[in-house]
Amino acid sequence: MTRYIELLDHGYCELIEAWGSDERIVESARMSTGKGFLGWGPHFVCRACGCKWRNNHDETISLYDEHQVSCRECEGDTGACSDKMAGDEKLLRYLYEHKHSTPFEMAGLTIEVKAPIFVFRQWHRHRTQSYNEMSARYTPLPDENYRPNVERCIVVPGGNKQARGVNDLVPTHEQVIDWLENYVDPAYEAAERAYTRGLEIGIPKELARIPTSVARYSAMRASANLRNWLAFLTLRMDAHAQYEIRVYAEAVGAFIRREFPRTFDLFAEGNGYAGH
Repeated sequence: MTRYIELLDHGYCELIEAWGSDERIVESARMSTGKGFLGWGPHFVCRACGCKWRNNHDETISLYDEHQVSCRECEGDTGACSDKMAGDEKLLRYLYEHKHSTPFEMAGLTIEVKAPIFVFRQWHRHRTQSYNEMSARYTPLPDENYRPNVERCIVVPGGNKQARGVNDLVPTHEQVIDWLENYVDPAYEAAERAYTRGLEIGIPKELARIPTSVARYSAMRASANLRNWLAFLTLRMDAHAQYEIRVYAEAVGAFIRREFPRTFDLFAEGNGYAGH
């Protein structure tokens, strides 16, 4: 799976690094018992002698193997004398479903994001994350503005109040094209001319940027532990979230699924994202 996903017309989301794992979450939860990670299931336990088969990280520690049909200890037939038992996936599920959230803080990831400023305005409401955004006080912003397609601008009135137009008006295809070509594009061009002219005559960068709109693209790095990334996804992958931030949340979700597949499956199951 890629670590870089292109989004919208000029944006992207990139996985910079991840730390921890589903196994580390289980280990953290067992600090009181000192048992650590015991292995993902299934475990097979011989009813006759009690010996076990289990997975341990990437290697198999087994008293049964795929070429052996009897228990190594009591030589009983494995099909007749073994019980299947869940492994540490049972504990991981218990932690998630019962909101024992602290172990999920022992893992996390850092991403780099390029998005319109209005997306960052919503994103920064998640104050449990750490951010470092590029600053137009130090470097000129690229001349890149978000231009939605026509279909995105035509929203049929529904339950999401923020997504509706004024008085529930629905523009026609022709009206959207007219708005984009004769109002939005010229506004972007005028803002860039004012910005560039300010830089040319020596206006400080921190002031020259003021004509630019919230549609201008910026870039940042965001870092958080897994517990807080899941809280972010709960809100921003929801169908009521604005489309533009939702596509970024889905990209973050893809990275979490890559790095923490068992935890993400629990999240997806609990939030109705079985198809993700």
